[in-house]
This record gives sequence, C-alpha cells and structure tokens, in this order.
Amino acid sequence: MHDFKYKNNHLYCEQVKVEDLAVKYGTPLYVYSHHTLIDHYIKLRKAFVQVFPLICYSVKANSNLAILKALVKRGAGLDIVSGGELFRALKAGCPPGKIVYASVGKTDKEIEDAIKAGILFFNVESLPEMENINRIAKKLNKVTNVAIRLNPDVEPKTHKFITTGKITNKFGIDLKSAYNILIYHSNFSNLKICGLHIHIGSQITEGSSFVAAIKKVITFINELKKEEISIQYLNIGGGLGIIYDNETPQTAFAYAKKILPLFKKTGLKVIMEPGRFIVGNAGILVVNVLYIKSTPKKKFIIVDGGMNDLIRPALYGAYHKILPLRANGDKKQALEKADVVGPICESADFFAKEREMPAVKEGDYLAVMSAGAYGFSMSSNYNSRRRAEEVMVSSAKAFVIRKRESYGDLVRNEAIPAFLLDL
Repeated sequence: MHDFKYKNNHLYCEQVKVEDLAVKYGTPLYVYSHHTLIDHYIKLRKAFVQVFPLICYSVKANSNLAILKALVKRGAGLDIVSGGELFRALKAGCPPGKIVYASVGKTDKEIEDAIKAGILFFNVESLPEMENINRIAKKLNKVTNVAIRLNPDVEPKTHKFITTGKITNKFGIDLKSAYNILIYHSNFSNLKICGLHIHIGSQITEGSSFVAAIKKVITFINELKKEEISIQYLNIGGGLGIIYDNETPQTAFAYAKKILPLFKKTGLKVIMEPGRFIVGNAGILVVNVLYIKSTPKKKFIIVDGGMNDLIRPALYGAYHKILPLRANGDKKQALEKADVVGPICESADFFAKEREMPAVKEGDYLAVMSAGAYGFSMSSNYNSRRRAEEVMVSSAKAFVIRKRESYGDLVRNEAIPAFLLDL
C-alpha cells in the first residue's frame, strides 16, 4: 500500500496535490511519502516482533539523508556498501553499533574508516577480504566484528542482474570454504566472527527461495555446533519484492510466518536488510510531457525525464506504472498504445513501450510510480543533465530534501589544464 491516491481526479501524495509540487519545483521531480516510508518499516518490525530484529535499511536503495534520518529516528539501523554510505549513515545520526557493512570490494581506506567508526560488523565476502580486514585491524590495534556472507547456491525467481545467491555470482563464500574459515578462526587474531549473513537477491516475490536458503544456513549452524563454534547473529538480508504491476508479493506477515519458525529456535539475534520493501512504493518520479510524436508505426510520448533519472526500465526492462496527474474520470475512456520516452540520446531511453495510455497532451504531467527504490540513487549526469529535485511530503506539508543541481554543479570539480588555456 502507498499514499499516492486520486482525489477529485487529481493525484495526491498524502494531503498534497502532486501537480502543485510539479509546478512549484519543476520536473523531473522525485516525490516521497513520509507516511508510506515509515508504515512499511513498522509493518516489517511488527511482523517479526517475536525475535526483535535489528532492521538495517539498505542505504543503496535510496540514500537521501532525509530518508535515512526518518528511519533511524524510528530505530532502524543501516546496511551500507561503501565509504560514502558510511559517511551518509553517520551524518544521518545512525549509531555505529547499528551499521553493517557489505560489498565485495571494500578498499583499505573504507575498512579503516569503518573500524575506527566502530560499526557493528563487516559482512565478509571472501577469504582475501577477511585476511585484509584482520591485517588492518591489527595495524589499528583493534578487534573488529565480522559476519561471513554465505552463498547458499539458491536461485530466486527474479531478474538475473539482481540475483546474488547463486554460486556463479560474485557474492559471498561457499559453505565448504566458510566452514573451513570458521574451523580455523584462530588464524584471525584481530577478528571476532560473530555472525552469518545471506542475501540471495532483490525483488523476490515468492517465499520458497528464502525458505530454502535459510534452511541451508540452519543446517550449517548445526554443523558448527558440533564443533563447538558459536555465533551471535543471523543476518537474513533483504530482497522482499513489491508491487510494480500485477505481482502478488508476500506481505511482511506472510513472509514472517514462513521463516520465523525456521530460526526462532536458534536463539540467535536476527538482522534484516530491507531496502526496496521500505522505500520502493514510497516514491514517484514526476515528468512533464514535451511532445507527442506520431509515426507510421508508433506513437511516442516524449517527456523531460530520462534514463539518467530512472534507469531501471533501460537496465532491467523493469515495469513501472505511469499515471497522469490529472485523470479524466471516465473509466470507459479509449486507450492508445504509446512508447513513453525521454530526451536522452539512447534508444534504451524509455519508461514504457507499447503501453496502453490515456490521451495526454503536451504540457501534461505524468507520474512514474514505484520509483522510490533505485531511482535517484542510480541516477546520473549523462548527457550533462542535472539530477532531479527531491521532495518529501509529510501530511499536508512538502519539504525539499535535495535541490536540483545547477549547471555549475556539473563542472564544479573539473579543471582545464593551463597548457590548454593559451590555445
């Protein structure tokens, strides 16, 4: 569920008319509902209340400081994957003891900064990384916590680009290698191996893959107990899917009902890393119709937002509903197939192809729905386009949480060498 609804044929975000925001702040414009964001976080927390999980929101889904602050204020931890995300997490006031750090390619500087900050633990993705964290911790005269990210070799039903739990993926450590690491944990004098971590992919709408992966981990934990090796944390990652089109993803409570019985008896502290589930349907991208172009073969609705603003359709062929900010109220209105495309000089620059659309005209506004996750966070300045403005709505008020970039921002860190200036 979300808080983007039609009232008197106008699309609203909570109590604010979205068209008023588009007129005031310009487009492309990201609009987020604070209520939807917090509601989805609370739903997950309530569903798993029996085990009191630490819910570490996945920063990569949407890293705006206001989004992070809103969740941290409600007790969330943060799941980070870079030094920049560590900076954001601390800037948003997240206690370091609620930060977990993944990524297959952590640099020495990133590792050192995280150890100094006192994060809860690293999710370690390989033996060389583990050896490196141990070396850096020793240099700093620290003992730091790590969790081993297991690769359970489970294939979820999702796009191949966002599958992470197969043995052919770059993520995690296979069970046999992880077992050997734990058996010889004394080799890592400056590490405390305190947890196990899995994350099998993103936008997973069925529970069977999660169940299969968690069952493998619990069998693994039982093997460790035979060797008198104990851990404290079980991090079950994220990956819960949302509704973009006609998906029927499991609710938080349905998900909990399936997996709670599996790990409840372990007595381990549970960590979760949801991203899309919390923020995906809490945001939309608003664009303006520039031109209607008809050819002998197609109709194109050309808008002022492009793949640099929202790359998911180009990258994954992802589906996003597209709604007019003004509906005409006629349920029997004729629909016409059209491609909704942007201004970028790429054929992959589209939001929809062959989509049944109501009649729109130049100057109209459209909402690209379910754009809160992996929208702005994956945006770029391709074609030297300024990145969008971001607004958060709370009840009847709207707040700018990121200003639109200026043209000066595009070249702020660039320099022309002196030898070119005298040409």
